[in-house]
Amino acid sequence: MSRSALLAIDQGTTSSRALIFSPAGELIASSQTEFPQHYPANGWVEHDPEEIWQSVLKVTGRALVDARAKGWEVESAGITNQRETVIVWDRSSGAAIYPAIVWQDRRTAGICEALRADGLEPELTEKTGLLLDPYFSASKIAWILDQVPGARQRAAKGELAAGTVDSFLIWRMNLGGRHQTDATNASRTSLYDIRRGEYCDSLLEAFNVPRELLASVHNCADDFGQIHEDLFGKAIPLGGVAGDQQAATIGQCCTTPGTIKSTYGTGCFVLLNTGSTPVHSSQRLLSTVAYQLNGQPVYGLEGSIFVAGAAVQWLRDKLGVISHADETEALAAGLQGNDGVYLVPAFTGLGAPHWDPEARGSLLGMTRNTGRAHLARAALEAVAYQTADLLDAMSRDGQEGDLLRVDGGMVRNSWLCQFLADVLNRPVERPELMETTALGAAWLAGLATGVYPDLAALSQLERPQRRFEPRMSGSLRRELLDKWRDALRRTRSQERPQTAG
Repeated sequence: MSRSALLAIDQGTTSSRALIFSPAGELIASSQTEFPQHYPANGWVEHDPEEIWQSVLKVTGRALVDARAKGWEVESAGITNQRETVIVWDRSSGAAIYPAIVWQDRRTAGICEALRADGLEPELTEKTGLLLDPYFSASKIAWILDQVPGARQRAAKGELAAGTVDSFLIWRMNLGGRHQTDATNASRTSLYDIRRGEYCDSLLEAFNVPRELLASVHNCADDFGQIHEDLFGKAIPLGGVAGDQQAATIGQCCTTPGTIKSTYGTGCFVLLNTGSTPVHSSQRLLSTVAYQLNGQPVYGLEGSIFVAGAAVQWLRDKLGVISHADETEALAAGLQGNDGVYLVPAFTGLGAPHWDPEARGSLLGMTRNTGRAHLARAALEAVAYQTADLLDAMSRDGQEGDLLRVDGGMVRNSWLCQFLADVLNRPVERPELMETTALGAAWLAGLATGVYPDLAALSQLERPQRRFEPRMSGSLRRELLDKWRDALRRTRSQERPQTAG
């Protein structure tokens, strides 16, 4: 007889993955495929929604076949997704009317600046916990409606739907008719009042986004319909949905106030559990819904770095100085120091706590002796320095954590984990199973279908972790951070680029 398993669909910024777990949290099967990124103009980042969909079908089909061959049958599925990325689609055909505008995209900086000049930001921050920035979804939806001929008229007639990638996948998997999202993804739109738990009329009006376009908002563990039997030969209940950083929070068992995790993928996202009360940040950090179960939201304080692993991809794909990301560990470790070389990877602006959408990247301190190892080390060091900036801002908001739990593809690099512990001057813990984002989505699906009775049951499934203790001298730490902050200052003082659009 087949044993019951849980499927997690992890739809990320550069790849889609499907991972199948046992109820005990053991990884049974997985499949991953990358899909193209499109950069049609300066500061613009797009995906083809059909490429996203086909990649999800491909990896899910492969993982299901593999699991069945090993005697496992998936009984419930969860979705975790790149947040803030927006798709607008036709309710009849399910076809997108424009490419997906990715969370990194900066084309709507002008829209946000105009709304800021109108005085919207204080209200937006109070209600949503966010800042007025192109990063979030609302301005992207408005841009598509304004730029695609006839889109506003079609939206008024109820012919279109808009949402983040999770809602697009839910729609497609149910073969239409289910326009749903969860509270974590809704909390990233700039349209959702995180205290009242509903879309805000005044913000909808300010961004000129019709309420009728948007998905209904649900708990993270809930009834999201099913993966239709026509797709993989068997109907699979959809029971869990959470944005990728919130799913990682569940997967890392950061379910008590004060616990903190940092995920290192395309970007870096630090999220600290603040419990039942959202924290108003004086440091331009974000208050967000960390997760919501049984109608009860739990909040988090978040800092977002736009470029982390994307800097390593840049070294590989654009400069050709490495052929695989794994090479960076040995290259960085082969140097005694950074020799004064600093990379500020502001390729799509700077995120928290700076929120500078027009900043662009800089590589400073190069000499004739600078080589590929220096570039690799600078890319890795930049991740640690940006994390230090976030944790410093959280400390100024009165929020501390005694250690940092890390996950994501980048932290397979042990040199990076040790450098993080050194620069942050606090322990860093890396889980044995680093697929914590997908694991969180699977656990949410299990909560929805009764595999687990509650969150406390999940904490019993935590796996051993490797702990990295700080060992750098205080003087060297201060010197590195001072030079990083000087590099930041010099980067931000550059002449600003013209924004396309």
